[in-house]
Amino acid sequence: MTDGTTELIGLGMHYEDLPVGRRFRTVGRTIQDADICAFINVIHMTEVLFTDMEFVRNESDIKGRVAPGALSYCFAEGLLTQSTMQHTGLAFLNMELNIENPAFAGDTIHVECEVIEARLSKSRPGRGLVRTRNRVVKQDGKVVLTYTPLRMIKCREAGGHLAGGPAVSGH
Repeated sequence: MTDGTTELIGLGMHYEDLPVGRRFRTVGRTIQDADICAFINVIHMTEVLFTDMEFVRNESDIKGRVAPGALSYCFAEGLLTQSTMQHTGLAFLNMELNIENPAFAGDTIHVECEVIEARLSKSRPGRGLVRTRNRVVKQDGKVVLTYTPLRMIKCREAGGHLAGGPAVSGH
């Protein structure tokens, strides 16, 4: 039905929904061997750590079917996009990323987010800039990677303001 009376669900969060200090987490996603194979083939990541299990068994310090850090990052973004940014995430502007532990085939990851910066855009009315600290965490509690994206987010209201006063930074 597209008659205008049916509610559209699954939309993302607006700037006003993301005050500094807000925390949330995504659902989990298990990394499969097929995911690793597809990822390394699509991006042509022919590093032996991902393509030669004899090398992994005999020479690598990391044992097992390791997933590229870039795959864990991409899965994290996919988990966040489906639950927080549909129709409201307008631009990915900047980030720092640190790999902390490997993820392997069979690991289930989720993303834990904390808003650390939120301010209105000076040049784009109706837009806010939000930075989160995103921790990609495995089922055993080990952090796989941490990154801090700055995104342009749509405001719900034309003037855009956070409940409780002006935008603040957690830096």
